Amino acid sequence: MKILIVALTLFFSFLSTGVAWADDYPSKPIKIIAPFPTGTGPDANTREIAIELSKVLGQPVVVDNRPGAAGMIGTEAGAKAPADGYTLLVGATSTFSIVTHVYNKVNYDAERDFSPISIFGLLNTALIANANLPAKNAKELINGLKTSPESVDVATSGIGSYSHLAGEWFASNGGVKLKFIPYNTSSPYSDLVAGQVNLMFDALPVALGNVKAGKLKILALTGKSRHPNFPDVPTFAEAGLLDYAPTAWTGLFAPSGTPKAIVDKLAQAMQKATTQNSALIEKWHSYGGELKSMTPQEFAAFLKTDSQLWGQAIAQANIKLSN
Repeated sequence: MKILIVALTLFFSFLSTGVAWADDYPSKPIKIIAPFPTGTGPDANTREIAIELSKVLGQPVVVDNRPGAAGMIGTEAGAKAPADGYTLLVGATSTFSIVTHVYNKVNYDAERDFSPISIFGLLNTALIANANLPAKNAKELINGLKTSPESVDVATSGIGSYSHLAGEWFASNGGVKLKFIPYNTSSPYSDLVAGQVNLMFDALPVALGNVKAGKLKILALTGKSRHPNFPDVPTFAEAGLLDYAPTAWTGLFAPSGTPKAIVDKLAQAMQKATTQNSALIEKWHSYGGELKSMTPQEFAAFLKTDSQLWGQAIAQANIKLSN
């Protein structure tokens, strides 16, 4: 009985301490590790949400870029950070849903080493083409590829990248063969505009300017229905790819062991951060995206489903890389 009383006393003391930490939190600047190079789309998205989060929390929120090894360097650093709520991590499709299915060695466990806080961005995947490509939509492209396999060059950001694996998923579902051209250290968009390559699977922010200028075109977008900003662009489902659903997402994580009261406070802050700036919401919407939040529980469930979808697609494409 004495042992039980001591154990209960310690337990409730721990709970009250966690609540006290949350009451005082944050009392100093917060750092968000971004495992992406400065100036990239995910980096820009991270900085956008950091500004909004700082408004809510009343403390500076700074971004610490740590790119490399397909995002695994920065993500591993996030896993090893102190679990006090002052060092957070931005995760993405590539670093959480993809790498564990592709690489033979990953020095973190996406589920064990992190506490999900909230998603903050979803971007539809587009099939982007040079304007002179004869195919007008994904269905026409698939029909052409069945007649002439590997007749188009598809740019990617590198083997095992989001753009490459989204293309492999498309090829597997469509029963076609694509010829992939990896751009490991440079952007493929100048070559795509020039017609040196024909296609790319990517989110729209980088391509949208050239789409509006008529230099690129969109053959298909993910989504259950056509996007209101792109009513003339069919979905992949309209091309018969009912199970094609790659989603480019970004979300906020804390190291595992961060007090639940702090995680919950950050999740509540993210709900405000994603809804308070109407101009930012419209910006995301303009390129086929959505700025949104989830509870930690909803985000955890989303992550599990997304990882399973990518795992199935990667297994079908038989992609496995050594590092």
